[in-house]
Amino acid sequence: MTTLFIRYPAKASVDSGAAQTCDFALLADGGAVQQQGAAPLGNLGAMVASARRVTLMLAASDVTLLRIKTPPLSPARLKAALPALVEEHILGDTADCVLAASATAPDGLRTVAVVQRAWLEVLVKALIAQGAHSVSAVPAQLCLPFQPGAVSASLETNDAGFELALRRDQFDGLGLTLPAQPQAALHTVRALAGAEPVTLYLPAADIARFAPLLAEVNHNGDSLTLEEDRWEHRVAAARTAGLDLAPALGASGAAAREWRRWRWPLRLAGLALLVNVVGLNLDYLGQKREMAAVQQSMNQAFQAAYPGQPKSTDLVKQMRQNVERAKGGDGQAPADSFLALSVDVGEVLATLPRRDVVASIDYRERALQLKVKPNTVDAAAMAQLRTALEARQLELAEATPGTWQIRRKSLPKSAAKA
Repeated sequence: MTTLFIRYPAKASVDSGAAQTCDFALLADGGAVQQQGAAPLGNLGAMVASARRVTLMLAASDVTLLRIKTPPLSPARLKAALPALVEEHILGDTADCVLAASATAPDGLRTVAVVQRAWLEVLVKALIAQGAHSVSAVPAQLCLPFQPGAVSASLETNDAGFELALRRDQFDGLGLTLPAQPQAALHTVRALAGAEPVTLYLPAADIARFAPLLAEVNHNGDSLTLEEDRWEHRVAAARTAGLDLAPALGASGAAAREWRRWRWPLRLAGLALLVNVVGLNLDYLGQKREMAAVQQSMNQAFQAAYPGQPKSTDLVKQMRQNVERAKGGDGQAPADSFLALSVDVGEVLATLPRRDVVASIDYRERALQLKVKPNTVDAAAMAQLRTALEARQLELAEATPGTWQIRRKSLPKSAAKA
């Protein structure tokens, strides 16, 4: 995945009508420059579409950085309050501007970047039209290396003269368009920097032209040094600039993902969801009809067997009770009745070495409750007892020491409690 950095010329230069070229650099995720050069923005379509992200460096003269004190507000409230906070610092209507605020600095101030909305929208939409997946826009003055206690500046030649960008602090900088006079440009840089040392970044071809002029600028001992302007400097600073103007454009800007490429996948996903919902509803209706048919069949069977008996909500349970009562009337004791359980348990206890182990016996919830005399059944006898009970489809549960509960395994517990 790659990131494309584009340095766009100042609006004043573009308004002059001259053909404009943009310096660009395509960087890998590791930071290595894969390709760099200069070309009109319209010729970068293939590169823009292939890059994971496009970072647009706006000319410093097109972005105003204001240092203002703001009340402690949430991001949403700060965004709503920014127009009122900067209104007295700018000319024109704040509605025609894009505003973006940095984090609060240690001195309690924020930097608010201001750029003309129509101008930024044109640039961002041009990148989106060429297939940009994500666009960010940062001021060029904040794309210069930050040096505490020093000033960073750059001079670029354009059709209007020199484009000056100057960074004085982490979130403070400015930009100017200067006449194409190298000596005057150096004096301007020196004056704007004050007493702080200045590093002036120039294209490699301009260093030889500016170097002989340093002696006059530095005659008072002021420190102004020249250094070659390289993309590595710009990219490192841009990634930590902390100000992105594209999100402030709203729907027309920052999260500039090409949603049209997702139209058909989203439609197919919606269609698949619709098919599944319809299928589930049809299956539910079919099962509901089957359940109604089974319920009706059960009602008919019950009414045929017991025509005069009122029906309960649980026909299966009512039918089972009727069958057990019928068996009792014929002299057949149910398998989990007191009589049947007592006979089987009595025969099993008769096989133990001691026959006087039971202190009391009770019958509750279709199970025998036995209390055993202390120290009358050892482990071996207990194992023998369980084996004999298993053979008769009986299960033994010892709720507390010396208290046994014996019930028939063949009947579900829910039915046994009836």
